[in-house]
Amino acid sequence: MTIDFNYDLNNIVHFISKDKPIAARKFKNDLIEKIKKNLINPFHFKKSIYFEDELYRDYIFKGYTVVVKMDSENETVFVLGILKNKKIF
Repeated sequence: MTIDFNYDLNNIVHFISKDKPIAARKFKNDLIEKIKKNLINPFHFKKSIYFEDELYRDYIFKGYTVVVKMDSENETVFVLGILKNKKIF
């Protein structure tokens, strides 16, 4: 997971925690758990709407879009960022 993803996620969690701290913690834990579980087959995610390259994929979680990039050569997946209601990544 990249620094940008962690920064974006912490901002979202902070925003949610203003009203519901327990829900914010649960959101973060559930998201990380689901990402780790589902990254086994990242090609099952839909092609990213933010990038033309087939190696970028979007994973949708509770209305948020997590953008991942696959590195086939090194067999690595990078979690680039998380966003909601943004047209530009």
